[in-house]
Amino acid sequence: MADTTITKIDSRHSPKGPEGEKYLASGIHVSMRMWENEQPSDAKEPASRPYETVGYVISGRAELHSEGQTVILEPGNSWVVPKGASHTYKILEAFTAVEATTPPAQVHGREDK
Repeated sequence: MADTTITKIDSRHSPKGPEGEKYLASGIHVSMRMWENEQPSDAKEPASRPYETVGYVISGRAELHSEGQTVILEPGNSWVVPKGASHTYKILEAFTAVEATTPPAQVHGREDK
């Protein structure tokens, strides 16, 4: 029988990760996290992750740098960072976005970097 359990996450009580991300719902194959009111900053060192990321900008602006490409992310924009792609973000204006990762970036309290 398939799992039919619904899980509800109240973001007011969600744990935060080491880089300020708020962990939201997490399933077997996908997880969500939110970056809330991230302040302007220089881009960090590029990193590659063992998961695909899709995101959606709620407010603010940022630059996404990946594999020699740069895109501006603004409210209403969505993006994809392929699994294993070297990438980094530069926050231009207070930034809030939601991301989903597959496989889950965060599993049982452990961040996969």
